[in-house]
Amino acid sequence: MQSLQEKAAEWSGVDAEDAFAIDGTNLYEKLGLQTFINLSTNFYERVYADEEEWFRSIFSKSKKEDAIQNQYEFFVQRMGGPPLYSQRKGHPALIGRHRPFPVTHRAAERWLNHMQQALDATSDIDLDSKTKMLNFFRHTAFFLVAGDELKNQNQAAPCKNCKHPGKHGAV
Repeated sequence: MQSLQEKAAEWSGVDAEDAFAIDGTNLYEKLGLQTFINLSTNFYERVYADEEEWFRSIFSKSKKEDAIQNQYEFFVQRMGGPPLYSQRKGHPALIGRHRPFPVTHRAAERWLNHMQQALDATSDIDLDSKTKMLNFFRHTAFFLVAGDELKNQNQAAPCKNCKHPGKHGAV
């Protein structure tokens, strides 16, 4: 059985070494807080204006301002800055935090399309940093897809001592 990281590498086309190249450079020090705020703002402007209702609906229970803050604080923390996200929200636990949402291959690709556009629109990010960030985002998006598929498999599994398979599938 493949690990979530192995599935993420296979599905994203980004191996772990490239995905975690962001750890070799402190992108927070290099780019600064405002760049991450701008990136997240550019991203969520696109997400909340997406023409596809199925995709917008994934974010419908979040205020855009809250989504922007959550994202830039996570990015800052993950890319070498202070632990803003954890101080406010606790451990990121990405799979757990995304559990209520349909994190499918289709949704990941749409998310990544918006992130690519947001990276391109954020002029303060140099090409090397964009490449590192996009590799991390792509791998992480498919890590979440793998986690979502695992969650769905676990929900569909019958309980251990169940005499009525399928009736007690939720774990």
